[in-house]
Amino acid sequence: MSGTVLALSGGIGGAKLALGLAQIIPGEALTVLANTGDDFEHLGLAISPDIDTLTYALAGLDNPITGWGRRDESWSFMTALRELGGEDWFQLGDRDLATHVERTRRLRAGETLSAVTEDFRRRLGIGARLLPMSDQPVRTKVLTPEGWLDFQHWFVRLRCAPAVRGLEFAGAESARPLPAILDALRDPALRAVVICPSNPLISIDPILAVPGLRHVLRECRAPVVAVSPIIGGRAVKGPTATMLADLGTPPAADAVARHYGDLLDGYVLDAADAALAPGIAARCAVAPTLMTDLASKAALARVVLDLADRIAAERRA
Repeated sequence: MSGTVLALSGGIGGAKLALGLAQIIPGEALTVLANTGDDFEHLGLAISPDIDTLTYALAGLDNPITGWGRRDESWSFMTALRELGGEDWFQLGDRDLATHVERTRRLRAGETLSAVTEDFRRRLGIGARLLPMSDQPVRTKVLTPEGWLDFQHWFVRLRCAPAVRGLEFAGAESARPLPAILDALRDPALRAVVICPSNPLISIDPILAVPGLRHVLRECRAPVVAVSPIIGGRAVKGPTATMLADLGTPPAADAVARHYGDLLDGYVLDAADAALAPGIAARCAVAPTLMTDLASKAALARVVLDLADRIAAERRA
């Protein structure tokens, strides 16, 4: 079935499904909307971790071992920085550094983040469109027992150790969704909106915090289908399960579905969680959700789109 698809994504987990979708959706018929709540300035550079993870994955340049950064990376810059006593808690590989340097130069020259991202994806031969959630800065803050922390300081420097007591998306109230995002959601040819298996609290919620986006998503005619980032009570990677527990939510696939609430029309959960499906309000599909290679990424993408197509067909009937 033809049509366009819009995917909401954070970093590593979301990038896997985004790559799977790119295998079966031609070119710019796929739009990937990236979280920028993780963005920050470090060593004077504008760093967009989720945009970069998606860029490298879609371009076939990602590091298959770490899931972040570029493959065949070297670390001479970090070694020299460490020798000089510089801040070395956030790893910047030599190839990856070029991305941040060029992005910073162009942003300071007056270009928007979306324009820089668009140029990068074309230069790297990526067929799918890749959009930041906004050109205005939104920054995730984490409330811990010691007070508020910038996200990357909590996530990377402190390795997620402090318990999470709350989250804030600073600047969200002043942000605006890109016109291209609104156009994609209002496209009569829109087949599905896919919420990738990213952390719902720190990857998807910042996107939904941009004024107007949640409303347009709820009102769009295409089915909204999410993939659970939890398998058998555990996150495949990252702090999703721990964060949910810290905030009083069971780290379970059905809890994530309840978190998204009436935004969802469909929900894909792993076979390990099949028993939870009857308690989920959205139409469910059960499938292997652990993506270990390109074939499994594409297979999960097909399950997601098949579920969206079934929901759309039921509506028409």
